[in-house]
Amino acid sequence: MNFTAQDVKALREKTGCGMMDCKKALTNADGDMDKALDFLREQGLAKQAKKASRVAAEGIAYACTNDEKTAGVVIEVNAETDFVAKNEDFQNFVKTCALTVLNNSPADVEALLALKAEGTSMTVAELLQDKVLTIGENIQIRRFERLDGPCVAYVHAGGKIGVLVNFETDVADKDGFEAYGKDVAMQIAALNTQYLCKDEVPADVLEHEKEVMKQLVINEGKPETIADKIVMGKIGKFYKENCLLDQEFVKDNKKNIQQYTDEVAKELGGSIKIIKFVRFEKGEGIEKRQDDFAAEVASMVK
Repeated sequence: MNFTAQDVKALREKTGCGMMDCKKALTNADGDMDKALDFLREQGLAKQAKKASRVAAEGIAYACTNDEKTAGVVIEVNAETDFVAKNEDFQNFVKTCALTVLNNSPADVEALLALKAEGTSMTVAELLQDKVLTIGENIQIRRFERLDGPCVAYVHAGGKIGVLVNFETDVADKDGFEAYGKDVAMQIAALNTQYLCKDEVPADVLEHEKEVMKQLVINEGKPETIADKIVMGKIGKFYKENCLLDQEFVKDNKKNIQQYTDEVAKELGGSIKIIKFVRFEKGEGIEKRQDDFAAEVASMVK
C-alpha cells in the first residue's frame, strides 16, 4: 500500500466521498492522488457526493402491500425538485426500494442499502448511485416502515402522502374489506391523524394540552376553581380530533371510525380491529432551501 491514512483523509476532503471509496481509489491508483481523483470521477462517486450536500425535500411517499395483503410497506424517498418526483425512472426506483423492503424486511435504511435491489443485479446503494448520476439530483432514501398482518395501503396526490394501515381481522378476503380499509387510510391522510386511540396519547402531550386549555379558560375570564372541570370537557374534543378511533368518519359524521369499523365487521360476518397505522408526508420536518433569485441574478451581473 503506497499511501497513508492522511492521504485517504485528504482525498476524502477534496471529493466528499466515503472513506472506503477513497481507499479503494488510492489502491487502484497505487497511491497517486491525481489518478485516484480521476478514478472517483470516472466512477461518478465524486459527483454523487457533491450532489448529496444539496437539500432534498421533495420526492415521494409511497405505500404498497404484497399480493396476499399479508404485509405492507410505507416509504419516503426524497429528491430536490417536484419535477424529478414526477419522473417515471425515479418513481420506479421508489417502487423497487419498497419491494426490496417488503421481501427482505431490513432493519433500517443502512441495511436496505446493502441489499440486492429487487429485479436487478445491483445493491440498493449502487442503484441509488446510478439514479443520482442519470437523473442529476440528490436522492435520499429517508425512512420506511414494514408491517406484518393484513394491510391496506393508500397513496394520496401522486405521492404527497403515503399511508399504511394494519388490521387484525378474519374478513380481509371478503368483498368490501378493501374499500373499508381505503376509507380508513384516506381519513388518516386527510386529517393528519396523530394517534390510534386515547391510550396511545403520551402523558406529556396530554398534560401540555391540559395546561394550554386551562390557561385559555382562565384568559376567557372563567374562575380558576372551575377551570379544571371545563378542561376535562375540552379533552374529549382533543381525543375526537387526534385519535383515529374517536374521530368522526369524514364520509358520515354521525358515526366515528370505531363505530364504522364495527358496522363493517358485522356486515362482513367477522371481526375487525385496527392495530396500527403509519402516515408519511413527503418532506415533513425537512427545512427546504429558500433561494434568493434576486441576489443570485445580481451576483451574476457583477
